Amino acid sequence: MPKLKTKSGVKKRFKLTATGLLKHGVAGKRHRLAHHNGKYIRQNRGTKLLSKASTAAVKAWAPYGLS
Repeated sequence: MPKLKTKSGVKKRFKLTATGLLKHGVAGKRHRLAHHNGKYIRQNRGTKLLSKASTAAVKAWAPYGLS
């Protein structure tokens, strides 16, 4: 059997937690922050956990797991 391809973007953008959830950075925090209010900037600080439905899709893109 041939090896399965891994989406290279998944390796860069997600980390696996000990309980099997996926951590990811929040979108919309790189530039043009003057257009966002303070609440948006505060609440999206740090990392977030991916939803269960999205976690299943992302794990399929990394067939041999995330290191």
